[in-house]
Amino acid sequence: MTKEERMNNARGVHKQGCNCCQAVVMAYADRLPIDKEAAMGVSAPFGRGLAGTREVCGCVSGMAMVCGLTGHTADVRPLIEKFRTEQGDIVCGRLLAAGKKPCNEMVADAAGYLADIL
Repeated sequence: MTKEERMNNARGVHKQGCNCCQAVVMAYADRLPIDKEAAMGVSAPFGRGLAGTREVCGCVSGMAMVCGLTGHTADVRPLIEKFRTEQGDIVCGRLLAAGKKPCNEMVADAAGYLADIL
């Protein structure tokens, strides 16, 4: 899949009701060593800033999950910093309050950042 296809996939599943973490993870479901149902389940509690607490953005959690499941753990910190630089923060509540970009675009961006390293 191309970077754009992964980004569009993330947007699409987010529009269908998946949370931000699930959207990022599901954009890479074909690359994960677990099935889609397990990927959806394990990423479910990480939406809306970790179980709705509006703490760490689900996009960031999703990128970390994909990296962990694909053996790219050394890439997690640089991805977090890229997200922070590009989006302005990694905390869900502050991102939403800033209103710079809708979640649907942030999930696409996160999927794109992953495409650059995977």
